[in-house]
Amino acid sequence: MPARTRPIDKLATAAAKCSTESSVYGKCIFADYNNVRKDMCATEFLKLKECYLVRSLPKIEWGSADQSTEGV
Repeated sequence: MPARTRPIDKLATAAAKCSTESSVYGKCIFADYNNVRKDMCATEFLKLKECYLVRSLPKIEWGSADQSTEGV
């Protein structure tokens, strides 16, 4: 059985691949850091979240041509 990957390791890997989104979100928060409030940077946060989710999910290997569903 393969070793289990800890969630924090998955997050670190995803975060390393989302530096652009992280930077945009951080700049949004920093722009008015004395007045941070809920949903202040919701758009930027959602883009960052989407990047994390896409980068941290395991890649799905689709079947080879002989396992395709063509003609079904």
